Amino acid sequence: MSTADRRVLKSQEAIKNALIELMLEKNFDQITLQDISDRANVGRRTIYHHYMDKYDLLDKLMEEHINKLRETSEWACEKEWVDATQIFFEYFESNYLFFSTMLASKGAPSFRSKFLEFLIEAFKDETDITKGKNYGLNEDVIVKFAANAYVGVLESWLKDGMPSPTHVMAKELGILLERIV
Repeated sequence: MSTADRRVLKSQEAIKNALIELMLEKNFDQITLQDISDRANVGRRTIYHHYMDKYDLLDKLMEEHINKLRETSEWACEKEWVDATQIFFEYFESNYLFFSTMLASKGAPSFRSKFLEFLIEAFKDETDITKGKNYGLNEDVIVKFAANAYVGVLESWLKDGMPSPTHVMAKELGILLERIV
């Protein structure tokens, strides 16, 4: 990787982190590009080089994490529920600032919707209503219930400052998901 590429990546990371930090302090609508520029210690022109505006920045940041979750889901969901949940909770923990900000922020309700949409699709792949515990139940109700429960538990865990280790969360939530989905 060339020095120029590293500088670009470093600038983009600083810009993304600046936005997340600012969202902890004020509503997204109140954040200006100048605020982001000042916090990231880059020129406004640098921001415009990578993003059309603050909305584009936010969309790309959210999409980056949803895509990472989607990629992880492709291989993690081949594991048992507890092990798969452990992998995801480690990701949430390592990206605590992003997830805690996005799920708590009044300025980015679209992230919660996109995250729920991702979970619903993921749980659909795991749900079988033709036999077993979910025989005859409505698949849509099952996956929406599981996805909303998952987000609720995650939000609470993040809001409370991650009081339980990831392996404890993974075990408990994995067992519950195994019973539901």
